[in-house]
Amino acid sequence: MSNPHSAAMTHEEMVAIAKQGLKTGVGKSVKHDSAAKQVTGEAVYIDDRLEFPNQLHVYARLSTQAHANITKIDLSPCYEFDGVAIAIQAKDVPGQLDIGAILPGDPLLADGKVEYYGQPVIAVAANDLETARKAAHAAIIEYAPLPAILCVKEALEKKSFVTESHTQQRGDSKAALSKAKHVISGDLEIGGQEHFYLETQVSSVIPTEDGGMIVYTSTQNPTEVQKLVSEVIGVPMHKVVIDMRRMGGGFGGKETQAASPACMAAVIARLTGRPTKMRLLRNEDMQQTGKRHPFYNQYTVGFDDNGVIQGADITVSGNCGYSPDLSSSIVDRAMFHSDNAYYLGDATVTGHRCKTNTASNTAYRGFGGPQGMMTIEHIMDEIARYLKKDPLEVRKANYYGEEGRNVTHYYQTVEDNFLPEITEELERSSDYHERRKAIAEFNKQSPILKKGLAITPVKFGISFTATFLNQAGALIHIYTDGSIHLNHGGTEMGQGLNIKVAQIVAEEFQVDVDRIQITATNTDKVPNTSPTAASSGTDLNGKAAQNAAITIKNRLIDFASAHFKVSREEVVFKNGMVQIRDEIMTFNAFAELAWFNQISLSSTGFYRTPKIYYDHEKARGRPFYYYAYGASCSEVIIDTLTGEYKILRADILHDVGASLNPAIDIGQIEGGFIQGVGWLTTEELVWNEQGRLMTNGPASYKIPAIADMPIDFRTHLLENRSNPEDTVFNSKAVGEPPFMLGMSVWSALKDAIASVAIDGAIPKLDTPATPERVLMAVQQVTKTSQNTPAESGETV
Repeated sequence: MSNPHSAAMTHEEMVAIAKQGLKTGVGKSVKHDSAAKQVTGEAVYIDDRLEFPNQLHVYARLSTQAHANITKIDLSPCYEFDGVAIAIQAKDVPGQLDIGAILPGDPLLADGKVEYYGQPVIAVAANDLETARKAAHAAIIEYAPLPAILCVKEALEKKSFVTESHTQQRGDSKAALSKAKHVISGDLEIGGQEHFYLETQVSSVIPTEDGGMIVYTSTQNPTEVQKLVSEVIGVPMHKVVIDMRRMGGGFGGKETQAASPACMAAVIARLTGRPTKMRLLRNEDMQQTGKRHPFYNQYTVGFDDNGVIQGADITVSGNCGYSPDLSSSIVDRAMFHSDNAYYLGDATVTGHRCKTNTASNTAYRGFGGPQGMMTIEHIMDEIARYLKKDPLEVRKANYYGEEGRNVTHYYQTVEDNFLPEITEELERSSDYHERRKAIAEFNKQSPILKKGLAITPVKFGISFTATFLNQAGALIHIYTDGSIHLNHGGTEMGQGLNIKVAQIVAEEFQVDVDRIQITATNTDKVPNTSPTAASSGTDLNGKAAQNAAITIKNRLIDFASAHFKVSREEVVFKNGMVQIRDEIMTFNAFAELAWFNQISLSSTGFYRTPKIYYDHEKARGRPFYYYAYGASCSEVIIDTLTGEYKILRADILHDVGASLNPAIDIGQIEGGFIQGVGWLTTEELVWNEQGRLMTNGPASYKIPAIADMPIDFRTHLLENRSNPEDTVFNSKAVGEPPFMLGMSVWSALKDAIASVAIDGAIPKLDTPATPERVLMAVQQVTKTSQNTPAESGETV
C-alpha cells in the first residue's frame, strides 16, 4: 500500500498515535483561533486594512431634528475644501434608495423628510475623514419642524405603529381572571441598550473592472449587505462580493445596520470610481444606529393561594423607532417569551410595534426575548410579596410540568425540560436556603445596608422566528497534503464560532484542528447566507460544515473500500490516521492517494432546521427547534441612603447540551450574564426633549466595568446532559440564553429593597435599575419621614 508521507514513521508508531485519541475535536476546551492575534494587536479589522493611494473617506451629516421636512439642501459650500471629491444627497443615489431589511422604510439618505435626530441627510467624500467632516458641516440644510413622537406611551395613545399588532391566545383569559381568587395588575418600563461594540460600524469598498464591488465590511449579515449594495448601485448581486473576516463585536447591532455605511461607501465608489471607506465615529455611531428596543409592558394575572397562575393578560409594546427594521420579529419573540419558564394557564399575549421619531431600533442579544421575560419575572416577585412567600417557591410552583401544563400560549410543547433539576441543583450548590436565612438576620441587624438574594430561571427558544432564515451553507476542500480549507456562512464576532465549526470538521475527519484553515466569510464561496444571529450560528453553520465533511468522508470510504477491497466498516479515521483493515496510513497520505485516483476532495454542505413553523394568522405553531435552559442565583447589597449597590456573589448553572467547547461556552455564559446585568442596572439611555440622544459616548453611557463584576463568580455547565434533538453533536446554542441570567441581579435588588418595605409595600423597579432608581424605590416603600435610618459608618 503506497504511503509516501509516512516513510519516516513505522506502522507501530502510527498505531500508537491512532490509539491516543483526538485532542482538539468536539468537547475539548480549544482556545479561540484568533486569541493570540487579538491580544497582540495582530488581528486585522476593516480599519486596519492597507489603504489605496486614491482612497476616499466618507462622513455623513446627520439630522438635527427628530421630525421635519427638509426645505433646502445646498452642497456647494462642501466643494470649497481641498480634497473633497463628491457630496451627495438622496437624489444622487444611482439605484434603489431604500435599504430596509425586510420591509421598506429606511432610506440611505433622508429624502425630503427626516424622521429622527441623527438620520443621515448628506454624505461627503474626501481624501481624509477630517476634511470630509468639515465639508459636510459647511453644507446648508434647512428644516420645517413637524410634531414628533418620542416615547412608547405616546405612540400607543396615538396608535402610531410600524406594523400591525399581534395577539396569541390560549383558552379564555378573561374568564380565568374573573374566577381567580387573587388578581394583580401593573406595568413595567424596560430600558433599551446600546450595543457598544468595540469596533464601530465600518466598511471599505473597492470598485471592480466589471462595474461591481468588493466590500470589506463589519457585518453579521454578508448576504443582506451584498443584496443592498447591489440595489443601491443598480447591479446584479453576482457583481458584488462581501468579505468579512472578523468583527470587533456585534451583539445584533451589525445584523441590519451595518448595511448603511457599506451602501454609502459603495454609492460613492460607484460615482467616483475610487476605493472608498466609511467608519463611524463613536458618538455618531451611537446617534445614528438603533438600540435594543425599550418596552412598556402591562399585565393582569390571577392566581391561587399557592401563587399558581390561572390566567394572564399581558401586553408588550416595543419602541421600534421610525422604521420596521426587524421589529416585527423582535416583538414576536418578546411575546413568545412572555411566559419564560412558566405555565400561564389561560393566557392572552398582545404585542404592539410602536413607531417613534428615534433611530430605528434593531436586533440585540436575545432579540426581544429578554424584554418579554422581564414582565413575568416581575410578576413572580409581585405574587411572592403579595402572598408573603419566598419568590423561588412561587417560581417553582409555576414551572412547566407534565402533560396538561407543558404547552405554551403559542401551542408549542415544552419538551425535555431540565429546569426543575437545574433549580434543585443550583439551590443546593449555592446554599440558597441557608443564605436566605443569614440575609434575613443581617437585614434585621443592619439599619442602612441591606442584602437581597434571588434565583431566576431561563427558558429560551432556539431558531430564527422568521422561519426561512433557518438555513446555512459551508464549503470544504482537502488539499493533497492533507490540509483542510473551511469556509461557512457564519460570521465571527469574537464569540468563537469559527473554532467550534473547525472542531466539528476536525471531529468528523479525526484530525487535529490545527490542520484546518478557516477563511473569511465570503459570498463568493458560500452564497445566500443567513445572518449570524438568534444563537444559531453554530447550530446552522456547524451542521452545514458537518454535512460537507460527511460527504467527502463517505467518498473517501467508498474509494478505500473499492481500492483495497475491504468493507466500508473496515475503513476507520482516527487521530490523523486512516486504518484500512490491518493497514494504517496518515491522513495526508490517504488524501494524496485519493487525489491520484481522481476522487473529489471538495464539497459544499447545506443544512436547514427541521420541524419548525409558525402560523401567524392562527398564532400557533412550533417556532423553536428546542429550548435552552439555565438559572442563576445572585446576592446583592444596597445602601438605602444612596441607592448604590454591589453584586456580592453570582452562581450560574446553564444547559448547553453536550458542550462543543467548554471554555468558549463558559466565556459566553459569563459575558452574557454581565452584559445582561449592564442592561438591567447601569446602561441608561437618555434623550432630550428634541429627541437627541444625550448618552452618546463612554463618558455618559456606562457599560459594566471590572468593578461591576460579582466579587464571587461561580459558573458551571449542566453535566451529563445532551440535547435530545438532532443538533450538531447534541450541543445547544449558547450565545443569547445566558444574557437573561442577569435578571437574578435585578430580582435580588428588589429583594433587598423589600426588606425595608412598610405595610407590605411591593417594590417596583423599572430598568435600568440605576442607583437613583434603587433609591427612589427604597423611598417609595418606606415612610421616610418616620423611619429615617440612623447614620453609621457602613459603606458598600
